[in-house]
Amino acid sequence: MEKTHILLVDGSNLLFQMFYGMPARIVGRQGKPIQGTLGFVGALLKMIRLLQPTHVAVLFDGETENPREKLDENYKANREDYSALPEEETPFSQLPDLYAALDFLGICHRETTCCETDDWMASYADALGKMHPMTLVSQDSDYFQLITDKVTVFRYRGERSVLCDGMYIREKLGIEPAQYADFKSLTGDGSDNIPGAKGVGPKTAASLLRQFGTLQAILENIHAISKPSVRESVIQHADRLLLNQQLIRLEGKEPVPFTLEEMAYTYRGETSNQVLTAIGIK
Repeated sequence: MEKTHILLVDGSNLLFQMFYGMPARIVGRQGKPIQGTLGFVGALLKMIRLLQPTHVAVLFDGETENPREKLDENYKANREDYSALPEEETPFSQLPDLYAALDFLGICHRETTCCETDDWMASYADALGKMHPMTLVSQDSDYFQLITDKVTVFRYRGERSVLCDGMYIREKLGIEPAQYADFKSLTGDGSDNIPGAKGVGPKTAASLLRQFGTLQAILENIHAISKPSVRESVIQHADRLLLNQQLIRLEGKEPVPFTLEEMAYTYRGETSNQVLTAIGIK
């Protein structure tokens, strides 16, 4: 019996990566840009051939209110406003073609309606990642907190792609994956407009977590922090750090859109050209 291996793709993250990362604006048969779709399909098929999953789903962020913005109105406020751009110059314009390609490949996909994609990923990691090997595809480092003995994060970069596991996190950051949300709470996350404690960089944050274990333990033992400037910064930013933890931590409590059976997938040898030709854009 074939061993189950689940591949979950952060579709919005991969689309943006390909839309802006392709070397040129590529136009399809109907005269509209297709570089995001072309790059996405090519990358997805390469990952499928490499990782050989038995179950696949691609999840996208929908146009829905982000519950984290209720906690902090500045959360992701630094992101580009695409409403000012012509539609064809945004990644979203290529979603219909991309969905058609996924339908042709027989890969289930869904847009979020009440949360962010990483919340769904966390729910899958909690519900299925304890029983089956699971690979999460995204450049978003927030997924590092979901890494376990069975759950890995794949960062697609062509020939420089990296499969991130517990050893990768320990060697790169000096912490355990389960400490990653607390680590980012301390350092902040510029990509999501989340400020950390002033003067607490990655090395200091890792050192604090190795000493105390968790952010909560750090805050309960603030006066045991040996370096005065770090101690005062943590005291000054304590409320901010707890808010950061709420913004960054992935709880895995959202209902998931597909069952394991619905995500069952068999690769039939399709190429990017075959897919794009079949959906009429190349």
